Amino acid sequence: MHTQGSTGSATYVLRGSEGAWRVETDGEAGMAYASKEAAFEAAVAAATNAIRDGYDVTITVPGAEGSMLGVEDTGRPSLA
Repeated sequence: MHTQGSTGSATYVLRGSEGAWRVETDGEAGMAYASKEAAFEAAVAAATNAIRDGYDVTITVPGAEGSMLGVEDTGRPSLA
């Protein structure tokens, strides 16, 4: 589940919206996750294997307009 470039790199890009977040590798999206956090955890797990194999790793997670994790706001104060 990683993109191997000529420099030995693996790139994971999270794309989607609430209820349908995916980890994209090699331009192809993987399975859907219910939240951005769940997709991120899947990307980190895949990246861990790539790191063990000696690859440089990049994980790209888009910013959010409303909620950092792509799930309902719990009312907790922001860190901003």
